Amino acid sequence: MPIQVSIKRAYDPAEPSDGYRVLVDRVWPRGVTRDALQIAEWARDLAPSTALRKWFGHVPERWDEFQARYAEELADPSHAEALAALTRRATNGPVTLVYSARDRDHNQARALANFLSRR
Repeated sequence: MPIQVSIKRAYDPAEPSDGYRVLVDRVWPRGVTRDALQIAEWARDLAPSTALRKWFGHVPERWDEFQARYAEELADPSHAEALAALTRRATNGPVTLVYSARDRDHNQARALANFLSRR
């Protein structure tokens, strides 16, 4: 069964079609309240490590390498349970990965969605 994963910036309004909303940042988005964000879960542990996030710095030229390094982090057995739960949810209904980066094309939510779609 295919998974239903989309991504959305934390600063975009939540919609019923988002389904289960998961924040995938290590740091809470600036200026956004919990009520406004309307997330069901904050999956800090599935976010890229601080070192990887800082190395990437949202530099588009590092995107391919960032995705590869992030996939290595996600492949660590410590993430298996959280990834399995997220995949189950996305198989049973829509899941929206919420992120706060300005770049809509090069961010951890897109990389995580790509990773999940290849599993």
